[in-house]
Amino acid sequence: MPASIASRRLRTLLLAGGLTALAGMGTAATAEKADVLIRGGTIYDGGTGKPYVGDVALKGDRIVYVGRKAHMTAGQVIDAKGMIVAPGFIDAHTHADSFIRSPDKAVRVNAAWLDQGVSTVMIGVDGFGTPDVGADATKLEASGIGTNIVPFIGFGRVRQQVLGDDARAPNAQELDRMKALVAKGMCEGATGFSAGLFYPPQSFAKTDEVVAVAKEAAIRGGLYDTHQRDESSYNIGLLGSVKEAIAIGKQAGMPVHFAHLKALGVDVQGQAPAVIAEIEAARKAGQDVTADQYPWLASGSSLDASLLPGWAVDGGGEALVKRLDDPATLGKIRDEMQNNMRRRGGPKALLLIAQGFPWTGKTLEQVASEWQVDPRDAALRIIRQSIETNEPGKKGKGTGVASFNMAQKDVDLIMQQPWVVTSSDGSDGHPRMFATFPEKYKNYVRDRTVISLQTFVRQSTGATADMYKVDHRGYLKPGYYADVVVIDPAQYAPRADYVHPRELSVGVSRLFVNGVLSVSDSQTTGAAAGRALLRPKPAGCS
Repeated sequence: MPASIASRRLRTLLLAGGLTALAGMGTAATAEKADVLIRGGTIYDGGTGKPYVGDVALKGDRIVYVGRKAHMTAGQVIDAKGMIVAPGFIDAHTHADSFIRSPDKAVRVNAAWLDQGVSTVMIGVDGFGTPDVGADATKLEASGIGTNIVPFIGFGRVRQQVLGDDARAPNAQELDRMKALVAKGMCEGATGFSAGLFYPPQSFAKTDEVVAVAKEAAIRGGLYDTHQRDESSYNIGLLGSVKEAIAIGKQAGMPVHFAHLKALGVDVQGQAPAVIAEIEAARKAGQDVTADQYPWLASGSSLDASLLPGWAVDGGGEALVKRLDDPATLGKIRDEMQNNMRRRGGPKALLLIAQGFPWTGKTLEQVASEWQVDPRDAALRIIRQSIETNEPGKKGKGTGVASFNMAQKDVDLIMQQPWVVTSSDGSDGHPRMFATFPEKYKNYVRDRTVISLQTFVRQSTGATADMYKVDHRGYLKPGYYADVVVIDPAQYAPRADYVHPRELSVGVSRLFVNGVLSVSDSQTTGAAAGRALLRPKPAGCS
């Protein structure tokens, strides 16, 4: 063989995954012993290539072989015949805090996600990410968590730290403080800047304020991850909101990622084609615009965010209570709540999902009937009680609601877009926390064939890693981290539903997180092998 060809082949092997890729080339493989050999499964490697039957070998925290036949020994051999072998799933948008921040080590294992086959979760989304990214990540990893975490710095936390809950614009000095906090978070390893412009106090910010603060993340390589200002018809409308988010990314000079993309409520159902057209136009113009989506017809939010007018919560909960105590102001609030309730589909479409309350598992209509009051007054009673209660662990948590307000045709169409990936938006009381990935597989792949199995895996692994630049994860490649899931396609299914939202999913035969067995036969092992995946310090940091 000419030396030049041999040299090119060696370079190809190195680029494909390091010297460990030589394990796939016959005699070199016989000298290597793996810790784990997953034998004879159908491999979906996270990319766009066709699946094939083959082997995956792990050593330490890395993958050392992916191919049709591994000629090596291993300390543990797993017979994966008939199984799906894929990269550990990456959840693009989560609210996993009740798990990963629990004082209970057994809860921090994060079984809700592990039992779905998820090895990595995004945190700090919707603008709720702490500016103290480095210290928070260090504390979480040291405490022992079951999944890897990818943190964002949040606009809401930044704005609240500088401006409180007030509905006003920052002055020049306050804006500089907000910028400095974002720069700090990015320099400490945040993947990007998240915003939830639907939620007060973020909703009080004008577009130019968001752009000015987001630029600090942009110049440090960050992504703009947005719960857009309006997914419905609350203020600027769904299409107006999509245009605003795209404009923020363009003006700030950064990629835009739409969190849990949807058309929410009776006023905008059927607008998914128009939303897609706006995003496609931006992409064709050269802008990096992507989205994630959960496979449920009910969103998850709170009664106050869903029903109250934004002005009513200016200044926070105590200010709201004072307004409710004023008869004239209360009348205005109730008037605006009526239209907000209508766009959500009425009180019968609002299922109260906060756990441990007398109203848990009932619709707002049912609760109002039991209390013999107007549904608006029932909602206000719950909201007020949640503000005023001093019971540990309960304050502010009683208002959770699942809102049945999406059209199936919109969900299907969004899911079929090549720039859309999977997310749970997992939050307490909604089954999406425990069952999103198997729900998507069962309902949209197996039962209704909206997407293919390969698309499902791609949207849950490699495509997500690419969008968020998660280094050496999301693919089955030699040299990549050993986040690997083995799924029984006949058994993989959700068990949680809206009435029983905390049932663990089944069908994950094995899940390795950083090479550590974390799930075996649908049971977590107790391992807490997750890591904080911080970005290397970017340019522009001291």
